[in-house]
Amino acid sequence: MVKRGRIVAFFLVVLILAGTIGGTITGITKDIKLGLDLQGGFEILYEVEPLDEGQEVNRQVLESTVRSLQERVNVLGISETNISIEEPNRIRVQLAGVEDQAEARELLSTTAQLSFRDVTGKKYMDGSDLVEGSAAQSYSQTNAPVVTLEVKDPDKFYQVSKKISNMPQDSSTPYPDDLMVIWMDYDEETSFAEEYGKKDPKYISAPGFSDGPIRSKQIMITGDFTPESAQRLADILNAGSLPVDLEEMYSTSVGAQFGEQAMTKTIIAGVIGIALIFIYMMLYYRFPGVIATVTLSVYIYMILLVFEWMNGVLTLPGIAALILGVGMAVDANIITYERIQEEIKSGKSVMAAFKAGNSRSLSTIFDANITTLIAAVVLFMFGTSSVKGFATMLIVSILVSFITSVYGTRFFLGLWVKSRFLSKRPAWFGVKSKDIKDIADGEEYDAKFLGRKFDFVSVRKRFFTISIIIAVAGVIALSTMRLNLGIDFTSGSRVSIMTDGEVNAEQVEETFEEQFNITPKQVVISGDENDIAVLRFERVLNQDEINKVKTYYNDKFGSEPNVSTVSPIVGQELAKNAALSILYASIGIIIYVTIRFEFFFAITAIIALLHDAFLMLVLFSITQLEFDITIIAAILTIVGYSVNDTIVTFDRIRENIQRRKKVKSFSELAEIVNKSLMETLGRSINTVLTVVFAAVMLLSFGATSITNFSFALVVGLLAGTYSSLFIASQLWLVWRGRNIKNNPISFEKKKNTGGPQV
Repeated sequence: MVKRGRIVAFFLVVLILAGTIGGTITGITKDIKLGLDLQGGFEILYEVEPLDEGQEVNRQVLESTVRSLQERVNVLGISETNISIEEPNRIRVQLAGVEDQAEARELLSTTAQLSFRDVTGKKYMDGSDLVEGSAAQSYSQTNAPVVTLEVKDPDKFYQVSKKISNMPQDSSTPYPDDLMVIWMDYDEETSFAEEYGKKDPKYISAPGFSDGPIRSKQIMITGDFTPESAQRLADILNAGSLPVDLEEMYSTSVGAQFGEQAMTKTIIAGVIGIALIFIYMMLYYRFPGVIATVTLSVYIYMILLVFEWMNGVLTLPGIAALILGVGMAVDANIITYERIQEEIKSGKSVMAAFKAGNSRSLSTIFDANITTLIAAVVLFMFGTSSVKGFATMLIVSILVSFITSVYGTRFFLGLWVKSRFLSKRPAWFGVKSKDIKDIADGEEYDAKFLGRKFDFVSVRKRFFTISIIIAVAGVIALSTMRLNLGIDFTSGSRVSIMTDGEVNAEQVEETFEEQFNITPKQVVISGDENDIAVLRFERVLNQDEINKVKTYYNDKFGSEPNVSTVSPIVGQELAKNAALSILYASIGIIIYVTIRFEFFFAITAIIALLHDAFLMLVLFSITQLEFDITIIAAILTIVGYSVNDTIVTFDRIRENIQRRKKVKSFSELAEIVNKSLMETLGRSINTVLTVVFAAVMLLSFGATSITNFSFALVVGLLAGTYSSLFIASQLWLVWRGRNIKNNPISFEKKKNTGGPQV
């Protein structure tokens, strides 16, 4: 008898969830902070150097510098600011949504001390003589814009004003000699006389003392101000002086138009990719596929909700991680559904198959997610800011997917199974009646794929040979063609220009040589309409050059170029961190797999993932696509995914050995390995298809800036599936089967541990 109450409960819960999501999703997405690459802005990494010889750059000095920088940024009215200290003596400044990047960079880069001098350049005061934050734009009694400020010592100011106001007038100079010249970043080679009268002089202001010396804490600066220029002077006075010198080590800036276009393209790619995943799941798994679309919709909502609670910053790679996360989250559903299908085909009832499928898939899902989580955590530890955004989203995705795809799926599908509505409907699970065995007659289920049974183990030497040939060819390719390393690893500058689609590489190169006297190393035209010009330079462009480039192309095409610079020191560090991240991720995975399985499983899993990473390097060498820091993120993602896939196969091998209790011959072990491969083949192919749907959509329709990243993911996903099926398990078979007669293989479960012992 069908229990309709459970079905009604299902629809009520779904309607409540749909109403909650529909009513709150707009507010959540509006509250999520967007990164630099999505709304424009820039990021600079400064090396903090002492101003004076013998000065120590300690934590106190760094914190004081951060406060000074924060004051400078606050005057710009930027709401999304992140200024952080990085060991040992670096400060990272991230400003998102800043409208005038040139002004912001100029304000940040004025690192020399604020000074008050006479017209000859003699210094009388500096920023430390002013009351912090006291400068303000105001109006005089005649309603003229003025600047007011406070000094700490009125007597000192009186003495200074007395000396300057009594300066003898030189008749040969076109300016009064009783002026107090305010400088920021004073250069002894630059005189007031040279700058006086220029439209944009290097000094900040030059007020006089028309009423003689001043003895007061409250000072008013008058002049030919506009409200804007008065406010600018007040801002600079409040920014004061930095206690140190800041050397720019790394910078990247993104124009607002670039960010908007990138976000739009990537979201469209994501919607298409996720829609394809939903359609595929419903077509292949039928009713459980419908349940998967419900839990995945909840998963996407929860990801955004948790990210907003964390006050996380969403970056372009972060959106990619969310889209890929849907493909990876569906893996838990696929593992469970494949087990349920398998149990139904073996002759069990739908209720028994549901219970057995959930029970046997849980440890597999857990192990597979932990290995991906290890890679994501390492990625977060060693990645740059945008890569950290990707890693953060990946970590959140893994944790949330475990809740929705495991417990959510069990709950929703359980309501239908326990209602007994599905008891006589195996077709709703994608199982044909002819494929169901009769347990009473002693028929056993024998896994097949597309109606055929493959013997992968018997042709293992062919797979080994193919991999060896690829390895040798790869070594030759890497040694002769090498990688086309981006500025992240080699240092230099990268400029991306959004054009009208009617310029070619030669024209862009000529423009840079003629307008800016800069010769690019490489110019590449890309984009859907060939409207993106990407230039690489072997040296770091200075701030003046960057400002000129931005101004020129903003005026010409109405879009501010993206500019990234990396110093040689940072380039070396990024290369070092990239190598360490892969090393530490491998060590972490070896330790975990050894604990959960055995050392031989761990070693073969690592060989398989190194095989995948190497293949990605070879293809980047052959295609000469730019290899930057985001590709390391892709490699580590594939490392986690590849081990994820391998773990599923290993888990099935372990389970089948447990059923035999002890395996004493190589042929018996080979039979178990091949059976395990056949039993997990459908899961492996379906999982890679769903994730590839997402990755291919990112590659085809996503932003140009993540094209290479998406390409690496597609290649890595295919390579990961190949190595999991044909390399890892086959290598384990060869190594563990060598001395099997003297050392039989057995796995024994420990109660309440969730894992086996060898």
